[in-house]
Amino acid sequence: MSDPLAGLPPRFLRTQEAARFLGISLRTLEKHRTYGTGPFYRKIGGRVVYAVEDLKDWTAIGVRKSPSEQGAGTVFPARRLTAVERRNF
Repeated sequence: MSDPLAGLPPRFLRTQEAARFLGISLRTLEKHRTYGTGPFYRKIGGRVVYAVEDLKDWTAIGVRKSPSEQGAGTVFPARRLTAVERRNF
């Protein structure tokens, strides 16, 4: 019996794979998770996993065509947010 999911891309990535997918370090992604500034994640058992769609959605927050574009979102750095940043987040 063949596996119906064989050949499909993974839907969930572990932290190291998600960091590689995003092009950031493992530690930076862990900091984003700690500070609540990163992509949505799930805990399955004791493991943290990221849905590929959530990673894409998170990066789409910062999409812009020019530096002066109004209304573009911000992907914050991996640090605690100030009160003003939290309000706008």
